[in-house]
Amino acid sequence: MKREKQACSWPTNDPLLLEYHDTEWGVPIHDDRKIFEFLILEGFQAGLSWLTILRKRENFRKAFDNFDFTKIAKYDGRKKSSLLKDAGIIRNRLKIEGAIANAKAFIQVRKEFGTFDKYIWGFTGGKPIHNKFTSLSQLPASTKLSDAISEDLKKRGFKFVGSTIVYSHMQATGIVNDHISTCFRYKEIVKKYG
Repeated sequence: MKREKQACSWPTNDPLLLEYHDTEWGVPIHDDRKIFEFLILEGFQAGLSWLTILRKRENFRKAFDNFDFTKIAKYDGRKKSSLLKDAGIIRNRLKIEGAIANAKAFIQVRKEFGTFDKYIWGFTGGKPIHNKFTSLSQLPASTKLSDAISEDLKKRGFKFVGSTIVYSHMQATGIVNDHISTCFRYKEIVKKYG
C-alpha cells in the first residue's frame, strides 16, 4: 500500500500501525481514562512489539473493564486468576499486578492534583513538545524529562514506568510530537495543538 502523503516509515504497511500512526500517535490526550489506558498498555508492551499490543488492545479493554482505574484498583485474587487465564491479553503476573498497583497510584495522584492529566502535563507546562527530527534514527529511547517523570512515578508507587516506557507513553499521548518533521501528521498536530 503506497502512501499518498509523506509520513513516518515505522508503521510499515500494517493496517493497524498505519491507523494508529495516522489517528492517535502524538495527539495530545487530556482524558484521564485514555491516559491510563496508554500507561497500562505501555507497561504490558515491555519486551514486546507495539503491534502485539495493538492486536490485543480490544481484548485488553474487555479484560480490564475498559481501563476503568477505579474498578482495576479493586481487583482481587479471583480477578487476577481470571486475567492470567485470558489468552486474549499478555498473561504476565507481574504486569497484571503492576496494572492494579498503577490503578491505585493513579487514584492517589488524582486526589492530589484533581486529575492525572494536570499532574502529567505539568511536567511540560501543559504544552506539547514538538521535536523536529528528520529521521527515525534521531528519536531517543528516553530523555532527561522521561527520566524525571519515571523517577517521580516510581516514588508514587507506579510499576513498569522505567524511563523508556515513560518516553513511549509521552509519544503516545502527545506530550511529545515525535513524528518526523516531514510527516503530514507532524504538521497537522503542530497546527492544531500549537
